[in-house]
Amino acid sequence: MQFIIFGSPGVGKGTQAKIISEKLNIPHISTGDILRKAIKDETALGIKAKEIVEKGELVPDKIMGGIIHDRIMDDDCKNGFILDGFPRTLNQAEVLDEILTKINKNNLIVLKLDAKDSVIINRLSSRRGCSNCGAIVNLADLKEGNKCPKCGATGTLFKRKDDEESVIKNRLEIYEKTTAPVLEFYKERNSKVIHIDGSQSVEEVTNAILEQI
Repeated sequence: MQFIIFGSPGVGKGTQAKIISEKLNIPHISTGDILRKAIKDETALGIKAKEIVEKGELVPDKIMGGIIHDRIMDDDCKNGFILDGFPRTLNQAEVLDEILTKINKNNLIVLKLDAKDSVIINRLSSRRGCSNCGAIVNLADLKEGNKCPKCGATGTLFKRKDDEESVIKNRLEIYEKTTAPVLEFYKERNSKVIHIDGSQSVEEVTNAILEQI
C-alpha cells in the first residue's frame, strides 16, 4: 500500500506517519530525512543537493523527485510506503505522478488530516522545546512548572519562534495557497482520499486511519 499523508502544519502528520509505518510494517519516508541521508551517503543526487543546500537555496523539485525515486526503489518499499512532506505543490505532485507511473506503483491512498485553524494555532503556540534533551512538549502536559517532563531539567523550556501565533498564521496561509490544491490534483485523478479528524487524540486519529484503510 502506498500512502501520502497531508494536512496543515501541526496537525500531526509526522506522528501518524511513524505510527502507521510501524503498524503496517512499511517505511515512513520523510522528505527531510531522505534528503539528509542522500547528502550523507554522497549519492549523485545527494552531492547536487548538498551544493544547493549549502548555498541556502531550495532543492529543485526534479532533484527531490530523483531522491524520492531512489528511496522508493529500495527493497523495504516493496510492500508500500508512506510519504510525509512530499508533494507540497502541484509541480511536485506531477513529478511524483511521473515517477510512480514509470515504476507502476501509481495506486496512492491519500490520508488527509483535518483540523480548524484555531485548533492548530492553540496546539502549536502551546508547544515548548527543551534545550537540554531536545524534547517537544505541550504546556498541558507540564505538571511541575517549567520542568521538562522528559528529562526532568528545570528552566530549560522555551518557545520556538516558528510557534509564535503570527508565524503559525502565516504558515497556514502558505499551506492553503500551495499544498491544499494538491488534494484537488489527486481527487481529479480519482485517487482514494480519506479525511480524518486531526483534532482528536493521537490514539483516536490512528484508530480512525486504520479503520478507513
